[in-house]
Amino acid sequence: MKRVVITGQGTVNALGMNAPDTCAALAEGRCGISAINVRDVERLSIRIGGQVRGFEPEDYFNRQQIALYDRFTQFTVLAAREAIAQSGIDFSGDLALEAGVVLGTAGGGVNTWDENYRTVYEDGKNRVHPFVVPKLMNNAAASHVSMENNLMGPSFSVSTACSSSNHAMGQAFHLIRGGVTRAMVTGGSEAMLSFGGIKAWEGLRVMSRDACRPFSANRNGMVQGEGAAVFVFEEYEHARARGAEILAEVVGFAMTSDAADIVMPSKQGAARAIAGALRDARLNPDQIGYINAHGTGTAANDKTECAAVADVFGAHSDALMISSTKSMHGHLIGGTGAVELLACIMALKDGIIAPTIGYEEPDPECALDVVPNEAREAQVDAVLSNAFAFGGLNAVLALQKV
Repeated sequence: MKRVVITGQGTVNALGMNAPDTCAALAEGRCGISAINVRDVERLSIRIGGQVRGFEPEDYFNRQQIALYDRFTQFTVLAAREAIAQSGIDFSGDLALEAGVVLGTAGGGVNTWDENYRTVYEDGKNRVHPFVVPKLMNNAAASHVSMENNLMGPSFSVSTACSSSNHAMGQAFHLIRGGVTRAMVTGGSEAMLSFGGIKAWEGLRVMSRDACRPFSANRNGMVQGEGAAVFVFEEYEHARARGAEILAEVVGFAMTSDAADIVMPSKQGAARAIAGALRDARLNPDQIGYINAHGTGTAANDKTECAAVADVFGAHSDALMISSTKSMHGHLIGGTGAVELLACIMALKDGIIAPTIGYEEPDPECALDVVPNEAREAQVDAVLSNAFAFGGLNAVLALQKV
């Protein structure tokens, strides 16, 4: 079994256009959620989100690329460029033949769907652009990252709603640990902040109109975000041999299915995923210092997740820090676990625990240390990243210092 480390990270999200800016915002407890600017916003009941501001595709891509890249692909390609540049890895020769891309997304090219439904149904046109299908397909981002970086090994996308990124990164971890490849580009992205994307979520009646307040007794729903985060996962000895900086080590992964309800979370399913990640990492509960929670800010998720954590960690729950950075960048749906991994790496590498902002009232059903409102300096050696999705699909990653 090979060891797997992270040697590069990149992101585009509501908190920053790169990883250093995002981590600085997380450490400051900055909120990236505000009024959104989308077409027909006046027809929406929900008008806030973690929107990427000041992003102009023309600053990064040529006309041909823009014709082919949905917004979720644009975010992904930029994040991948940053991660690969930081890693310093050279995808050539034999490494290019075996290295690949695994990315998570729930919706894929939602903006492309939205624009072309308008073209056909609202504008009454009978033709759409010939690149609509390759632009909206869920694997578009993975394919373009593969093409831009000469990655000819296992490449695919994973779609498991809100746990898509964690599932994708778990597959990349398994491929390297099992010796299939020495390096993978992995993470996830989402760009659902369009009229249709928001209107669909409104129908679920789980959205907040004012703020995301995970674990707070007065929480009233989730807030959507958008963006991408991408990482270079690499076999430990390969990274060492080329003198790469190692950000963290991925030591465990587990996934479970609730097999219970399409939207309501299950404490048992979540707990089995958390416990499974600990077993896979060969870590005891008291070795975990921090958990980046799924923490959506909905009544059902937060209390269920806290109950699952309490079940797995028992007496150690009192000493455990757990926070939800969705309070700052919003819920990126399929891309959310990837952005949240930045906070996990920051905790291990820099000793800074990102806070849960917007916390106003203690909830007896969420009686854990949720690092309320302000970041905390703390030395932790091992962390977990939780992701729990509609459909009852759970994925938990375990990381530790090298």
